[in-house]
Amino acid sequence: GEEHYNCISALHKSMRGSDENASLYWLARMLEGGEDPLYVARRLVRFASEDIGLADPLALTQAVAAYQGCHFIGMPECEVILAQCVVYFARAPKSIEVYKAYGNVKECLRMHKGPLPPVPLHLRNAPTRLMKNLGYGKGYKYNPMYKEPVEQDYLPEELKGTDFFKERKT
Repeated sequence: GEEHYNCISALHKSMRGSDENASLYWLARMLEGGEDPLYVARRLVRFASEDIGLADPLALTQAVAAYQGCHFIGMPECEVILAQCVVYFARAPKSIEVYKAYGNVKECLRMHKGPLPPVPLHLRNAPTRLMKNLGYGKGYKYNPMYKEPVEQDYLPEELKGTDFFKERKT
């Protein structure tokens, strides 16, 4: 019932608040109460990107490994795998930078009036002669061929200069 959602919320908020003791408590309360460990593991995968993100890129690897471990061995043996992951997440630095930036991109797309801007010609793949003749891929600079990053626009002209990490584009 509702307590299922209350407990997962308490677990998330405890990890987000870096409280490893409370995180373990809410995890144990869920598992000892019969919660599906794979449900908890799936929520940890989401938490890794949403709340920890680029502050610790290994968090996502930790979460996926925990999910796989739970899938392989099940309860009760997988409880320690989830406990390790929960404590790791409670102790990890947190960043919602990517989560917010992706939200800004979605808002930009939703608020756009009219048809979405086309993909710039230089970014389009040109697998046929006709596409090459139409200018697909023309002027594209393949970064690995250069010693330094190249100057090149990757957003449509209408969005040039937009920084989804700093602002909301409407």
